[in-house]
Amino acid sequence: MKKTFYSCPVCGKKSEIDVSSPAPECCGERMIPEPLPLCSIPVSAESSRTAGEDGPCFNGTTPRKS
Repeated sequence: MKKTFYSCPVCGKKSEIDVSSPAPECCGERMIPEPLPLCSIPVSAESSRTAGEDGPCFNGTTPRKS
């Protein structure tokens, strides 16, 4: 099952709770969900095409648009 990480805004305590469960309480307040970590994959030739909206390169087998 998927888990969500929560932290207490008062004391900073962290908890790992099932996604389908409601947010837990700590120090009399509802805990807040932790943000997802930033992507740490370095930019490379393998990941460079994912940012562009263009299609594959023209390979000469289909007619060009005028």
